Amino acid sequence: MSSHGEEERERLKQEYKEHYRKIKEAKERLRQTEKKGKIAQALDNMNADELLGTVDEFLGKVKEKVNLTEAKLDVAMDSLDDEDFSSTAQKIKDEEHAEELKKQRAKDTLKQVKAEMGMLYSEIEKTADEIKATKTIGHKIEETPKSSASKTIGTPKQTDSNVEDSASEN
Repeated sequence: MSSHGEEERERLKQEYKEHYRKIKEAKERLRQTEKKGKIAQALDNMNADELLGTVDEFLGKVKEKVNLTEAKLDVAMDSLDDEDFSSTAQKIKDEEHAEELKKQRAKDTLKQVKAEMGMLYSEIEKTADEIKATKTIGHKIEETPKSSASKTIGTPKQTDSNVEDSASEN
């Protein structure tokens, strides 16, 4: 009997397992069906006109924000361009002004040097006239008697008479 009781017990165990498996499957199907039913009910409850109106309203707000942002960006870019243009123009004007000043200073310095050179030349001429020197460079002026001094550049050349005089002195 114990073997018969054992077999009966195993058979009942299998039946219970099968029964619980079927209950579990039925509960799962019920859950899926309830889920589908809720989805279908939600779709039925949705009004297409209201939904489209809500979507249109949302898109309108998005477009408005995009337009506002683009306008702000355009204004910012225009102000940057104006600032860059005005600052660049100012820099160019400053550079041109500095260049003009530099040229003017160079002209003034050149005039001053020329004036000083002219004054120096005038002083040399005046001194030469006072000592009655003859010019060896430049325009030839009437020769003066031998007793007057002559103006030369460099060391004076020794003539044959000067060489003889220096040789006799030694």
